[in-house]
Amino acid sequence: MRKTLFYIAAILLFTGCKQTIKKENIPVTETSRVEHLPYYNDESFTPHWLTPNTEEEKQFHKIPDFKLVDQLGDTLTQKSFDDKIYITDFFFTTCPGICLKMTNNMTKVQEAFLDNPEVAILSHSVTPSIDSVSVLKTYAEKNGVINSKWHLVTGDKTEIYNLGRNEYFVENDLGIPKDINDFLHTENFLLIDKNKHIRGIYNGLNRASIAQLITDVNALLEES
Repeated sequence: MRKTLFYIAAILLFTGCKQTIKKENIPVTETSRVEHLPYYNDESFTPHWLTPNTEEEKQFHKIPDFKLVDQLGDTLTQKSFDDKIYITDFFFTTCPGICLKMTNNMTKVQEAFLDNPEVAILSHSVTPSIDSVSVLKTYAEKNGVINSKWHLVTGDKTEIYNLGRNEYFVENDLGIPKDINDFLHTENFLLIDKNKHIRGIYNGLNRASIAQLITDVNALLEES
């Protein structure tokens, strides 16, 4: 009797372990956790649950126009992303730490939407005086960036830092005033919808967060 109970317990434990292992390998789902992704309009990233295509949504915070230059020397503005969902981040090519991991994780996003022209990636250099067009082009070639999908941009430092801090809200230092002399450095990725609204923030160093980003892009594709 004791032997029988022991075998039953062993089988249950083994089965439980197998189920746990399977959960770790669950692929990215194509549906989001909610009917509509939230909207964000400040550095606190408090979610606002708006209904798309309503007047309230139309009046909500949007990323303003910009003028930057990518690794091919092409000038980009918000019109370059008309009818596109885009993922954005901030990096610099000489970064010895987190930037390479962020770039590696962004390549996974690039791969996930490689054949979808409605999805683009926009990475801003926070050291534009160093990251010239030619430097960005070399970095792109070295790191598997596909030019038609992923734009590495340089330009006016004041404009880039203003976009990062006051429009995308990428830094987490709530309540700490900063100016152009304070270095902008963050691991956050932002998800921007076709109407230029912020719809998600993700840790660019975290595998689970990247998986969620891919899931949420699919949700926006269904919404638009």
